[in-house]
Amino acid sequence: MRPGTTWARRGLTPVLRRVSQRRAVSSVVVVTPDGRLYARHFRASLSSDAVISTLRYFHRRIGTPLLVVWDWLNARRSQATSAFVASHAQDYAVAYLPAYAPELNPEEQCNALVKRALENALPQSVADLHRLARREFVRLQSQPEMITSFFHHAVLSVTGLP
Repeated sequence: MRPGTTWARRGLTPVLRRVSQRRAVSSVVVVTPDGRLYARHFRASLSSDAVISTLRYFHRRIGTPLLVVWDWLNARRSQATSAFVASHAQDYAVAYLPAYAPELNPEEQCNALVKRALENALPQSVADLHRLARREFVRLQSQPEMITSFFHHAVLSVTGLP
């Protein structure tokens, strides 16, 4: 990835202080082939409890069986998450992406766009970073044609669930 551009004067590299040593805001995003986007944001790293509550939230919001496409994050492969998905097989079908293949995940394209919009942001707190991330996802929600282009970019076609 190329470095972000800044408004600093030429030759004067800006110095940004980190808010914390850990990633402060995690996002779970659902994108649909028809261009809808749903997002939940957490002020900590994802745990299996957060993943399960997010699955429940999205199922209530969307209302249909969900095809869940995941990368290999430990919280998604945990025993608790696996047991939850297995006990709700009528609501969720899970497919794992190959390792190191973010280009196949339309959700990663959403995240990349939001991160690009925030690359020069200098939040004063974790709450401020949380607010900025939510604002950018809301902005992306108003661009369904952009979201559908992420599926075309990944050469994906989702026609239905078993």
